Parts: sequence; structure tokens; C-alpha cells
Amino acid sequence: MADRHGRDRAVVQALLDAHGRTYAEEAGIRLRDTPQPLYQLLVLSVLLSARIRSAAAVGAAKELFDAGLRDPRRMSGATWQQRVDALGRGGYRRYDESTSTRLGDGAELILREYGGDLRRLRDAADDDAALRRLLQTVPGLGPTGADIFLREVQRVWPEVAPRLGGKALQGAHRLGLPDDEEELLRLAGNADPAALSAALVRAALDKSVADELTGDDLPNG
Repeated sequence: MADRHGRDRAVVQALLDAHGRTYAEEAGIRLRDTPQPLYQLLVLSVLLSARIRSAAAVGAAKELFDAGLRDPRRMSGATWQQRVDALGRGGYRRYDESTSTRLGDGAELILREYGGDLRRLRDAADDDAALRRLLQTVPGLGPTGADIFLREVQRVWPEVAPRLGGKALQGAHRLGLPDDEEELLRLAGNADPAALSAALVRAALDKSVADELTGDDLPNG
């Protein structure tokens, strides 16, 4: 049992060292509890929730932000074609037209209902379930997108932490780790839950991540 625990801790540490970067960080979002970066995370969550490579979603988010569409007012004020073009430059071509529409509609909803500030959406929710429901009123942000947003935002919204989520637990299973959130958090020690969840999600999405971390040469703790 001790050997197994040491092996699991070693796998988690190696995973964090190699892949413990949030998707927000990968997209260049300097996440803070302020309106603009929270909105950028929402956009990224919409993009990541589609059946498309995460690299394309991250690339598309960067292109949207580089085009100046960093807040709901600018996103809403852009033309549909401007959003399509930015998505295409990021490699997000399969869903570019429908996603452009959803991003425009979502920006308008956030402006109308929350004055462009997602902290007001958070404050309107009585509990975690209500928060997930409110997030899913944003066009293009279904259950998967809401989970992505909450996994990442826990770094600046401690009231929703710690959380890993179902996709992260799939990654843990692929790595031969316990599929229990509390045990995974214990194995990670003082690691940021947002970084741990992102790393585990990468293991779920990419088998090569698991292959590189579960070889015979892995240290035992």
C-alpha cells in the first residue's frame, strides 16, 4: 500500500510538472476576479466545450483577443464576419459560423443581464447548482462548458474550490490513479486544484500524456 501511495504521488507530481498549466494560462489570460479576464475565460470555455482539439480552441481564443474582442461590449460590437475570421485564423473552422453567432448572442446576454460583469452572475446564484444553471444560460455554454469554466475559475473564485470534475477523473483513471477527488487532492499536496484539474484533463484527452508518465522508469516517491 505504501509503495502504491508513493507511486501515485510520483505520477501526480510528474503530471503537474509536465502539464500543470491551466487552459486560461495557455490562452494568455491573466486571470483575476475582474470583468475582462472572467469574460475571456467564459469565451475560452465556450470554445473548449465543442468537439474540437483543445489547441484549436486555445488558438481561436488568442485570435479573438488579439483582434480586440476581450470584453462583451467589443464582442457584441464586432461583425459576425469579424468573429468568423478570427476563429478561422485560430484553426477553429469546423464550428466557426455557429460559434460566431453564439459568441455575439452570449455577449449581448451578459451585457443585458449582468452589465458585462460575470461577478454579478456569481452573486445571483444561491449555491453551486444555481451557478451552473446560470452559466448554462449563456449561448454555447452547456454542462461541459460550465464545468470547464468552474474548473478554471476556482483559482480566483475560492468559493467554488476545490473541484476537479468528471473529465479530470477520467484522466486519473487513465493514469492508474484513484478516481476520487479528495484522494487526488491529497496526493497533489499544496498544488493548485485548477492546475491539477487541467493536467488531469490533458491526460484524459491525450493518451500520450499517460504513456509518458506511467513508464517503468517513474520514481516511487
